[in-house]
Amino acid sequence: MPLAISHMGIVLGSRCAQYLDRGSASFFALSQLTYPNAAVVFDAAIAIKCFGVGVSYLIIIGDLMPGVVQGFVGSTPAYDFLVDRHFWVTAFMLIVIPLSYLRRLDSLKYTSIAALVSMGYLVILVVYNFVKGNTVADRGPVRVIQWAGPIPTLSSLPVIVFAFTCHQNMFSILNEISNNSHFRTTGVVLASIGSSAATYILVAITGYLSFGDNVGGNIVSMYPPGLWATIGRAAIVMLVMFSYPLQCHPCRASVDAVLRWRPKPAAGSDNSPHRQALLGARGNRGPEPMSDLRFSIITTTILILSYIVAMTVSSLEAVLAYVGSTGSTSISFILPGLFYYKISSPDSPSHQRLMKEDDEAVDDMLSDDDDDNNDLEGGQNRPLTESAILKLTNRHWRRGLLRKLSLGLVVYGFLVMFVCLIVNTFFIASH
Repeated sequence: MPLAISHMGIVLGSRCAQYLDRGSASFFALSQLTYPNAAVVFDAAIAIKCFGVGVSYLIIIGDLMPGVVQGFVGSTPAYDFLVDRHFWVTAFMLIVIPLSYLRRLDSLKYTSIAALVSMGYLVILVVYNFVKGNTVADRGPVRVIQWAGPIPTLSSLPVIVFAFTCHQNMFSILNEISNNSHFRTTGVVLASIGSSAATYILVAITGYLSFGDNVGGNIVSMYPPGLWATIGRAAIVMLVMFSYPLQCHPCRASVDAVLRWRPKPAAGSDNSPHRQALLGARGNRGPEPMSDLRFSIITTTILILSYIVAMTVSSLEAVLAYVGSTGSTSISFILPGLFYYKISSPDSPSHQRLMKEDDEAVDDMLSDDDDDNNDLEGGQNRPLTESAILKLTNRHWRRGLLRKLSLGLVVYGFLVMFVCLIVNTFFIASH
């Protein structure tokens, strides 16, 4: 269910990008094209989400590195600072700082490969310990069908939403990918979401069967001390360290958009000539590129604030719960649904423009059929096939269905946000 709904949000986002110039897709551009006066709210939600995820990564590093040190060198009183979480948060900030100042996501392709290798090792570690059965002594009751109750179930929902949230980097990928056709982007989405879902399911099942109800939020930290478990903890550290810049990239863009935001006058509606002149041929072209000074100031501010929060907050569960309830829900469900519902309206000038281009493409197709028929029949026309017209009709029908589904996704997103905020507030307060 979360997989399918998250996939729907990405599909709607990629469809929205069709209304924008190639390489200019962003949450800012879509908000300017659909809800210009609410753009600051959308970008603030994205910035908060990405900032919260980055903080959670630093907290994970601070929690795991003391165990990594103890696993390799043991307890050494002369080096007590090596088991201090604050020391490791500081040390790894020095590593992620230069990575966070890279302007393009493709500059992080090599670090992403290292992160994927780390993830592969973690999966092997969890499955291996399950097959070996060396966690039987620490295993609690295993419930296959018995339900834990509504509160524990709903309290896990924000983490599930958080796990499938990759929408903040979607537009950056669409802008940088060499072939952004619908077939190609759908393949990328299915491959990324599908592989993530398969990994989550495998680790969830084998991890739960290993520890039962005693399973914790960080399963790798529960394995008995040893070389392979220590390497697993180090692999998580490497994974989140290289993932931090992937959150800093969209966070920086959203903060920049918030700072640039100005209320739009009522006269600048979608139907005004001035508005259409600003939109250009295929939609809003997005904000101007950040100057080097502005880029450096925003990035430095994000790094300093995330460092301060990570040094003062140690509850990873609370961070994930509230980030998943608010930011992840907004990015995954609410914003893609709102954007597509608005931009695909039959009265939207952008939609009318795109439909006109589709009609012209079909006319060209029919014209080509005419030429081919003339050549084959010696200049005598025969009735044209209905394949092109049927294809266009099906395309219109699919867009109408997607528009209805987008509205349902918005309603679902607000419902999840409301329920998760209430449940997690109660659940965290009770613990």
